[in-house]
Amino acid sequence: MMGRALLVVGALATLGLLATAVLGYAVTDPVDAESLSSHLLLAVVSSLLLLFSHCWILFYLIGTGKALKGAVAEHGLPVEIVEQTKRFKNRSNPWLMLAMMLAMATFVVGGAVATRALPAWAHHVLFLATAVVQIRALWVEYEVLTANEALMSGVDRRLRRGPEAGTRGRGRSRREAS
Repeated sequence: MMGRALLVVGALATLGLLATAVLGYAVTDPVDAESLSSHLLLAVVSSLLLLFSHCWILFYLIGTGKALKGAVAEHGLPVEIVEQTKRFKNRSNPWLMLAMMLAMATFVVGGAVATRALPAWAHHVLFLATAVVQIRALWVEYEVLTANEALMSGVDRRLRRGPEAGTRGRGRSRREAS
């Protein structure tokens, strides 16, 4: 449930970034405060939402991974469960970090363009890269969070069946592996 909520925030951030671009391309003079203010305000909100969602998804995957690792150790579940959580983080973390870095760079370079310290094309190129990476990151988040939720539900069902259910699954348990 938490993963879905964070995914919705990420989708809203993505839509906000796209709306920010529409407002940005409507700005004809970067020093015109009136036309720039809406673009800037939406850029701040969208960028903060993007950073919020990606950071919390990173922490959410760490937290659920730790909880599943504890369940594996405590109930003798297959070690493969822990390996799956590591794969989720390995798959998503690079995209999330890249999306956050590009969003911050785009925001900062936008300020440099507004003060005419940099040419506008630098902001345009960074925005396009940010949009592509953000859309890809959102898709990876969807896949990883869906798989993570399924894994947690499967472990939860196993544990509800009782203590003997822990070692009946495929793969070796932590106790068998040692």
